[in-house]
Amino acid sequence: MSHSPLPSPPSSPFPTTRREFLRLSRQGLGLLAFSQYAPEFLVRSTLAGEPAPEKDRSILVLVQLAGGNDGLNTVVPFADDHYYRLRPSLGIPAKDVLKLSDSHGFHPACRPLHRLFQDGQLSIAQNVGYPNPNRSHFRSSEIWETGSNSNEYLATGWLGRYLDNECTGAPTGQDPQAVHITNGLPQTLLAANDHATFGVSGNALGRRQNAESGKLLEKLASDGSDSENSPANFLKHTLMDSLVTEKRVQRVLSNYRPESDYPNGAFASSLRNVAALIASGFSTRIYFVSLSGFDTHSNQANPHQNLLRTLSEGLAAFQQDLKSRRLDDQVMTMTFSEFGRRPNENESRGTDHGTSAPLFVLGSKVKGGFHGSPPSLDLQRNRDLTHSTDFRQVYATVLEHWLQSPAKSVLDSPMIKLDFV
Repeated sequence: MSHSPLPSPPSSPFPTTRREFLRLSRQGLGLLAFSQYAPEFLVRSTLAGEPAPEKDRSILVLVQLAGGNDGLNTVVPFADDHYYRLRPSLGIPAKDVLKLSDSHGFHPACRPLHRLFQDGQLSIAQNVGYPNPNRSHFRSSEIWETGSNSNEYLATGWLGRYLDNECTGAPTGQDPQAVHITNGLPQTLLAANDHATFGVSGNALGRRQNAESGKLLEKLASDGSDSENSPANFLKHTLMDSLVTEKRVQRVLSNYRPESDYPNGAFASSLRNVAALIASGFSTRIYFVSLSGFDTHSNQANPHQNLLRTLSEGLAAFQQDLKSRRLDDQVMTMTFSEFGRRPNENESRGTDHGTSAPLFVLGSKVKGGFHGSPPSLDLQRNRDLTHSTDFRQVYATVLEHWLQSPAKSVLDSPMIKLDFV
């Protein structure tokens, strides 16, 4: 049944329809700013005790490496002469590589990840990509996030379809089914149905209150004249649910005391916040965080080194935090990037958009080591790598072996699963 939008003054920044509310809330609209106008029962419910953690739920943390990570300088093929032929200035010297095998090793900035690999808590899926690759940031990100073929356009994300299949109609209480610590809803979480998806942005704390919007929320919250099925009543309940969730989230994040030393920076802070929500007992199954800056077209060496250090130290601190709280068995963390870089360096001592790259899966329950085959580097200049592992094989493995959900309900084509779980 369609409903007319709830009337609102033209100058009000507050949402007037359910669709508009969902759009704004997914973009990081902070309802905590209106908490002083909430009725007393909401304050009491927010301050009530949190639910006990579920001991058997499997949680997936997705880490986006935005911009296209250079896989060859992350997992370095130091025993291949073609690598140094293609990268005379950018190639990582073999003596500096952190050895993972007789032929491959980590960039020296990845020492914390190297330790996790040695401890059997890190899997490396090699040479991951897809047929007929696209080198556009926007389109290739869309392919990865929706799980589509390169010539196919899907309106929903692969984890959005997971939520549609596994969570539609399920009671959620006050806990979101997915949390993204980004400024906008990731395409990965777009779904055909509405789900309790919550966004935590960097400016979620300390937002100045808006008196006009606060008065509107106060009116909606206190007005009991709406019928049970009216648009205003539905919007009121939606607003109240979101307000309660945000108050709970902010209280958890403010009070959390991690069990490991997180480095400074937005990425590590995002992972710390994920750990806080997991430790609080939230029933949320999916978390999404992002680290940007990997589009290294020029003077790549130092920026890429800093990014890899940020990634490595942040993931290691996160894993240690979970382990100290005995939550590491419940959590799997997976990285992805829209593409790798060209095998050869360019004239600007950077690398251009390429195709495949390695992908990391981290956790106490993973089968550590290499999975899949490395790429051939016997290539001429400006030729791309040919992928050997389809990224949807990784998705299918995560869906079936970790989230216990049939991959065929999410991915159109049957995929051979890997053995990292």
